[in-house]
Amino acid sequence: MPLSALAFCSRALLKLGAQPIASLDEGTAEAEVAANLYPGLRDALLALHPWSFATAQATLPRLAAAPVADVPHAFQLPADFLRAIGAGGPGRGRGLAYRILEGRLHAAAPQVTLTYIFRPAESAFPAHFAAALVARLAAEFCTPLTENTGRAQMLLTQAEAELRAARRADSQQATARALSDFPLISIRG
Repeated sequence: MPLSALAFCSRALLKLGAQPIASLDEGTAEAEVAANLYPGLRDALLALHPWSFATAQATLPRLAAAPVADVPHAFQLPADFLRAIGAGGPGRGRGLAYRILEGRLHAAAPQVTLTYIFRPAESAFPAHFAAALVARLAAEFCTPLTENTGRAQMLLTQAEAELRAARRADSQQATARALSDFPLISIRG
């Protein structure tokens, strides 16, 4: 069942032992905490790992204005960009030296394909990520709502375990990358 921001926050509040909310702007302390903490926590958790469901590739549009120094080209980042994983030339998602400055990607290449983490709709979150997000939200909501730091620490420990399990499940979504250009392999002949 696809979930929304409201559903994630309500599940976290239930896990915490608080009342669920009907709206993020209903005016209760729970809704205020959820509305203020949810977007940042969601984006931070998404950017933390190269999740398979939140990884995309795009050919970036080159900007007319060149960077001030170091490289000749600047590129516009996608609107849903959270974090870069790699950049490459045409048809390649990695292997290119780049730097992100002032919300633009700077590189020496005239064309760039970016592999990046984006912000998908909540309805696209798989169950393993949803569980980790709810656990982290509960841990973060705990102190402002209950002022119980011991309970918050226990919830944070649970959230870290959920995150490890989610990362492990997500990492099994692709073939393991083989080592390449490793000096010890070439020495062995």
